[in-house]
Amino acid sequence: MKSKNDAIFQGIVYALTALVCIVTLYPLIYVLSASFSNPARILGGDVVLWPVEFTLNSYKRVFASSDILTGYRNTLIYTATGTTLNMIATIMAAYPLSLPDLKGKNAITIFITFTMFFGAGMIPNYLNIKSLGLLNNPLVIIVPGAISVSNMLIMRNYFINSVPSALREAASIDGASPFATMVRIVLPLSKSILIVIILYYMVGHWNSYFSAMMYLPGKRSLQPLQVFLREILVLTQMGDMEEQTGVDDLGVYLLYASLKYAIIVVSAVPLLVLYPMVQKFFERGIMMGSIKG
Repeated sequence: MKSKNDAIFQGIVYALTALVCIVTLYPLIYVLSASFSNPARILGGDVVLWPVEFTLNSYKRVFASSDILTGYRNTLIYTATGTTLNMIATIMAAYPLSLPDLKGKNAITIFITFTMFFGAGMIPNYLNIKSLGLLNNPLVIIVPGAISVSNMLIMRNYFINSVPSALREAASIDGASPFATMVRIVLPLSKSILIVIILYYMVGHWNSYFSAMMYLPGKRSLQPLQVFLREILVLTQMGDMEEQTGVDDLGVYLLYASLKYAIIVVSAVPLLVLYPMVQKFFERGIMMGSIKG
């Protein structure tokens, strides 16, 4: 039987949990409801929880834009190819550094970690990209960020702490090469951290827009989704909007009020669908990968 103090503590925990859920979920529900509501009712403050005067006009306008569809296609390509390259580079760096018999691994790790704290800056990076001939080249979105040092260190620590060294030794005795050991033994036992790192890289690519703005200025057909969404959300010249939509100032204001919520939903849905599918791997992957080896 629970004591009075235990019951009070449990009640406080439940109350705080409910409060956190409300604070977290309400903005999501509001944005979703506003995207299906009449923009005039949104501006009037009538939308609180449920859609008011349900309409799909905002989504029709979003998907009628060729820029949005082009951005979706480009973002999917950048995310898929970029994440694939990221994982290959991260695994190839993390696994050798997790081997106990690798000579100089501590010095290599320190050298790699050094790059986390010191960067060249925006202008030197731009000049470097230009000298490499990557301006207005889609590879500029993928190649420069091929590996994240923090993700590599997390994966390295996971390999050290979660994969028994006895398995590696047994594979070596049976004649397996280091590469075969990694592919057939280590990686199948590291699904948790692999999924976590994949999601980290995918989210980074999906939300990225600054690199495209900097390095793809003359290639609108190569811009990712977030660049087009940003253009719509931060459009401040009402004359330009009026020219594009053919509506008056009030219509522009109402159009902007509804479009911004539809755009937020369109850009967030893929990640909101993906995250619950891999959420169960997060705790084990991050906790084991964060332990110092």
